[in-house]
Amino acid sequence: MTEGHLVELVRQAILAGLIVIGPVLLAGFAVALVTGLVQAATGIHEPLVGLVPRLVAMAAMLLVVAPWMVERCVEMLRTAAAP
Repeated sequence: MTEGHLVELVRQAILAGLIVIGPVLLAGFAVALVTGLVQAATGIHEPLVGLVPRLVAMAAMLLVVAPWMVERCVEMLRTAAAP
């Protein structure tokens, strides 16, 4: 394995990791934005009001996209292990 091949493999792994976790993070960001707007509009500044919906949304999204995430990871490992 050459140095260039190793660098390319690490680059692909980082990119695949970002793509795989992207939907979960986007769900968390969207819910955080909505709850932040609701908190600002109502004047409620309780940390749990923002945290709990975000955690629930991220857990739900994780359950929904888990098969796709595993498929992407296995695909990346197969291409990395191929000579």
